[in-house]
Amino acid sequence: MKPALAKYSLLVLCIAAIVWLGAVNVRAIIGFELLHTGTLEFITTLDPPVEREIMHLVSYASLAVDAGYAVSFLSAIVFLWSSPLVVKREGWLLMSAMLFFGFAPVEFYAVYLDLKFAWIELFSGPDAETLRALFLKRLTALAGAPMVALLCYYTIIPLTIWQPMKKEERA
Repeated sequence: MKPALAKYSLLVLCIAAIVWLGAVNVRAIIGFELLHTGTLEFITTLDPPVEREIMHLVSYASLAVDAGYAVSFLSAIVFLWSSPLVVKREGWLLMSAMLFFGFAPVEFYAVYLDLKFAWIELFSGPDAETLRALFLKRLTALAGAPMVALLCYYTIIPLTIWQPMKKEERA
């Protein structure tokens, strides 16, 4: 039963990671429409309805990011628990797990900020200044650690494809 569970959790992990990382890119593309290129200064010439719509889209993209991350996190735990692979012999798996789970506290804080932003945007009376402050806080959170985490997550992809540091069993 465990190998079948490992296969299903790996499938769910792959799909959730595609949704999660894809939504991160979509959110960045949408969100940077609010800022001057290369800066953290808001474009002041945007019409308020346009800015509201961009904030609305950012909040939906953030919810997709958070849902994808949560499912990825849980399915990664299930995969590592149920997989027949031994982490001692699979260096690539150990490195991937360290990169993924090592940044979990950073991601949990980012999810907190995303959910706060989405809650204010979607369910409260949205205040443009509060949303701008939260948007900037999310971009500068933990001195750029979420960006370093994202680069680590993208490093996991080649690690799992090429599987370096794999110990071969001797006959």
